[in-house]
Amino acid sequence: MSALLSLFPAAGAPAVWRADELAHPSGAVLATGYALLDSQLPGGGWSMGSMVEILQAQAGQNEWRLLLPALRRSAAGPVVLVGAPHVPFGPGLAAQGFDAQRLLCVDVQAPAARLWATEQALRCSAVFIVLVWLPQVRAEPLRRLQMAAHEHGKLLFVMRPAQARDESSPAVLRLLVASPTTTDEPVPLDALCLQVLKRRGPPLLQALALPARSGRLGALLALKEQGETGRHDIGRRDALDRLAAAAR
Repeated sequence: MSALLSLFPAAGAPAVWRADELAHPSGAVLATGYALLDSQLPGGGWSMGSMVEILQAQAGQNEWRLLLPALRRSAAGPVVLVGAPHVPFGPGLAAQGFDAQRLLCVDVQAPAARLWATEQALRCSAVFIVLVWLPQVRAEPLRRLQMAAHEHGKLLFVMRPAQARDESSPAVLRLLVASPTTTDEPVPLDALCLQVLKRRGPPLLQALALPARSGRLGALLALKEQGETGRHDIGRRDALDRLAAAAR
């Protein structure tokens, strides 16, 4: 490989991906909204024209927390949901800065129907992002979806059960998402724990702990907690003063 690059340094080097470093996507990249996660993904975010698998123990548990920051930053246009386990709560999404009217929900149950609807959505020129929930699926249909996402330059998120982590997949990125289960873990209980199972780059052995709150919300809650602590301290001082006066 080094000999080939020495012969064609200008043309070969940018196009060659070395397994010990993160790849450089050829297309556009959408920031995830989490600086820590961006630093561990090729290109620094979600790569357009690719399929991302999100594995978790229970569908509908963590995908919105993970994806909503990027959806807010995405280009205007419909976001297609295929086989979503729950109807998204519009006012809640609006409170997070996302226009729920952009959502186009396709309510289908059969795996074959979900695959077909997903492929058609990827072919639609007005659509940039597709989310699909696929509890049972073989590798070959997934390969077709990956090819469609790449061909049409779309970003496809496929939600699958955690048991699928040992199955082969054509996805360029596979993530296992969970919430902390015990207070013994060195992360807040409301954090989002994420393990990168597959990426175009060296293996990432350590799980990532993503904050559950945005920076602005976290700062406001911290100020609120400080205010409540201050009021409690004043109340305790008043009570001590009254006890001291009674004792005199």
